[in-house]
Amino acid sequence: MTTSTSTIRLDGKLISNEEAIVGVEARYAGSATVNGPPLETKPDYENIHGPLGKWMDILFMVVFRKKLAKKVGGEDSSKPLTDFRGICELALRMNREISDRSEIQKRALETLRSLFPSWLPRQYAVLFSKPFPAFSARMNAWATGVAGTWLMGECEVNDIELDGGKIGKNQGLKVKRCRFLEESQCASVCVNSCKIPTQNFFIQDMGLALTMEPDYETFECQFSFGKTPNAETELLAKSTPCLMKCPAAGGLRRFHDQGSSLSSLSPETSISNATASSPCALMGED
Repeated sequence: MTTSTSTIRLDGKLISNEEAIVGVEARYAGSATVNGPPLETKPDYENIHGPLGKWMDILFMVVFRKKLAKKVGGEDSSKPLTDFRGICELALRMNREISDRSEIQKRALETLRSLFPSWLPRQYAVLFSKPFPAFSARMNAWATGVAGTWLMGECEVNDIELDGGKIGKNQGLKVKRCRFLEESQCASVCVNSCKIPTQNFFIQDMGLALTMEPDYETFECQFSFGKTPNAETELLAKSTPCLMKCPAAGGLRRFHDQGSSLSSLSPETSISNATASSPCALMGED
């Protein structure tokens, strides 16, 4: 375990990495699992569609499923292409079969990249993200909701707090109850197959900072475009206990904390290699 004298902000207080780890462990002390939201309030995801309509959502799902299956390797899920559970099966299989979390994050990132022409993200960074960061953030918040409702469920554009406390008008997207998290029921699949790869795609390819903050009690997720991921948000996401209905039954926790969007940022921003312990089996310690 490496130690560090750098500091991060946790719950509004500036503290050392070591104090943050202790604080996160205390927060989850005695919690073997996270219950998540009640099943009886689960939305009817099949009837929640983006503004482009049901058939465009099905098209998005089929294209994404094929791209993901290719990156996962082996046989595709036996479920029909229009069955959302097939995507969850692929993501869970990838997390079970590959012990290197960075490799999972890499394959998920490559899946996102394969959805766009190779020239588009680089040109977007040059033409929009760098000269017009606020406009770019608003555009991506809107576009993510339009194209991603089938994957995430109902969501809405909202205002966010940016680095330094400034308010970013319409630069956020609030996912009210994430379909991918609810159907996969695995916090580590969320972190390694969605959160970290998606943040890295926007940071590395689109030239736009993005912080994603999932809430494992409610399955909400806050996308904040233009906000840089920090050690607090990464540590909190990676240190959650297993979800009560986790299909891996905690077996993947030891792989959870390898890799982070912070690797794309300056060394001053990242937390030390030490991480808080967690029952979530996919999140493992080195």
